[in-house]
Amino acid sequence: MQKYVTRAHTACTDAYLTPCLKRYIDTFTNAFEKDKLNELNVLFMQSDGGLTPVEKFSGSRAILSGPAGSLVVFFSYLNINCLFKKKPKPIGGVIGYSVTSYIDSQPVIGFDMGGTSTDVSRFDGSLEHVLESTIASVTIQAPQLDINTVAAGGGSTLSFRSGLFRVGPESAGAQPGPACYKKGGPLTVTDANLILGRLIAEHFPALFGPNGNEPLDSEASLTKFKELATTINSFLKENQKKTLSIEEIALGFIHVANESMSRPIRALTEGKGFDIRDHVLACFGGAGGQHACAIARALGMKTVYITRFAGVLSALGLALADVVHEMQEPSGRIINVDNWSNILDRLKYLSTYGTDELVQQGYDRKSIIVEKYLNLRYEGTDCALMCTSNEDKAESFTDVFLKKYKEQFGFIIPDRPIIVDDIRIRALAKSAMNINRKIDNRSKDKPFKELKKVKCYFEQGFVETPVYLIEELYANDHISGPAIIIDPSCTIVVESNCEATVTDCGDIRIAIKHVKEDTDSTELDLIRLSIFQNRFMSIAEQCGRVLQLTAISTNIKERLDFSCAVFGPDGGLVANAPHIPVHLGAMQEAVQYQMRTIGKDLRDGDVILSNHPSAGGSHLPDLTVITPVFHECDKEKPVFFVASRGHHADIGGLTPGSMPPNSTSLLQEGAQFLSFKIVEQGQFKEK
Repeated sequence: MQKYVTRAHTACTDAYLTPCLKRYIDTFTNAFEKDKLNELNVLFMQSDGGLTPVEKFSGSRAILSGPAGSLVVFFSYLNINCLFKKKPKPIGGVIGYSVTSYIDSQPVIGFDMGGTSTDVSRFDGSLEHVLESTIASVTIQAPQLDINTVAAGGGSTLSFRSGLFRVGPESAGAQPGPACYKKGGPLTVTDANLILGRLIAEHFPALFGPNGNEPLDSEASLTKFKELATTINSFLKENQKKTLSIEEIALGFIHVANESMSRPIRALTEGKGFDIRDHVLACFGGAGGQHACAIARALGMKTVYITRFAGVLSALGLALADVVHEMQEPSGRIINVDNWSNILDRLKYLSTYGTDELVQQGYDRKSIIVEKYLNLRYEGTDCALMCTSNEDKAESFTDVFLKKYKEQFGFIIPDRPIIVDDIRIRALAKSAMNINRKIDNRSKDKPFKELKKVKCYFEQGFVETPVYLIEELYANDHISGPAIIIDPSCTIVVESNCEATVTDCGDIRIAIKHVKEDTDSTELDLIRLSIFQNRFMSIAEQCGRVLQLTAISTNIKERLDFSCAVFGPDGGLVANAPHIPVHLGAMQEAVQYQMRTIGKDLRDGDVILSNHPSAGGSHLPDLTVITPVFHECDKEKPVFFVASRGHHADIGGLTPGSMPPNSTSLLQEGAQFLSFKIVEQGQFKEK
């Protein structure tokens, strides 16, 4: 906990939220009869996925408690059901939180799609925690499950602006809700699914309308879509393009929403060095099942898994989670042989203290598991990675750190000292709840048939689609797409070329068959343009994230005085992350200057450094690094460029900071670079 500014943010957030929580807790407890509550063990879910007694519950540790509940229950569920062909082998026996070893198993992406947002997480044998995250522009330093959130869900609004299909970030919320709720709400993703026949109104309770007693209203959705279609088709006619039907427009918005929800998945996998195709997509949340197949196909994933508790996992997670007592303390020591005995002593002390705390709460000492963590970073950087090891050896923790760093950033820094930012332990008391339940196979006297057929719109148009009730399905039933499976808490859409199988536990496993898309057309396609806008923006944002996390300069890692962008083969700006606006206005000229000057000499592996105003620079401390990217089949001409510009503290000017107010020539402001290949064909030019 070295960063006192971040700690101050956390303290202020806690001071603001905790009294609100206490008032809620008081209202909750006062509703019980006198002394009745003393007979119960009242626990609350925290952002780290663990339960804590009511008196220890605080605001800074409650912010992501809802998604944490879903994440815990799903990954707890993995340990005791049949997602994998071979039964997982737990280490420590703690459901949901233990470091678990799988044999021939696949890592899992948790995909929790709700009304206003989608929460994404990754599991590969253990739950990953982060010690610091930014939520609603506030940086919180408290243990949390590593959950990425995007503002796209069933209630995300649909709009058409600047020739692009837009999904969110605005949401209709619960009030007034989507247009189909009959409360005057805007057009949303839910309305698009309803228009396409992927939601069946008669299977929803009559809870809508002004008085909360009416069914979903597809006519309200259709009216709004007609209005939007008029705007979109007017734009297409002005540009002499083919107009779109209402269903094509609705499906286009679904594609854009799917791409938006794919961005955090890419950040958790490709952004950290993992191959996304090796993962299972595990869907939960009320809306996840409608988009699961399409998202898995877009990401190249082969399997979708939907538990029978998909719509209520946050609630169920409260029952399945472990009781956790977590402790941490700052260290600041270099991890080496000389300091290891002190670090190990602190780990042992915290472990004993955490165990004693759970024993005082009534848990058996023998059933308590203690996980030990070190928050490690390279000296001079701010990117700390939480590392755990089963061995109490310095080299074991160091090896874990180096492996994580290499996976996430693609390189390591040899001979640079590694700092222990924090020493942390998690003492866990295992949950006793077990939800393992097998279902029967279908007997011969119970024929397999659909409930009915409905018209559902897919890429090929309207298709007669069978509908099944999940409670009427048996183990090992197979359903070929397209099909719709109705669950009491969610609707599952099995798309064409997909095969759904009911597991022995009553869950749905969907095998995704990938079909090659027609990508040869160069005609303007508003939907495809909207999708690729999201993809290119995601690349620029990930560039910025890596630059910030790996930077040593305070200007980059804390002041965030940098910008990243993607440029086309002509040097024109394609996508820029929302960084420093003044940088982005000139970076296109910086790229195009290099193309004019040394374009014929650019080779794969070259990186150009420039800061000269005549080469598209601003002031000299802003250094621009430009990298041409080549296709493997053509090493002669770049297919696109990526560039980043960052402010350096000093570049050799007359005064510290290299921005002298009395300078009369550019030379007095510092070093100048027009076109310097700082890396040439992969070789860094450093002496």
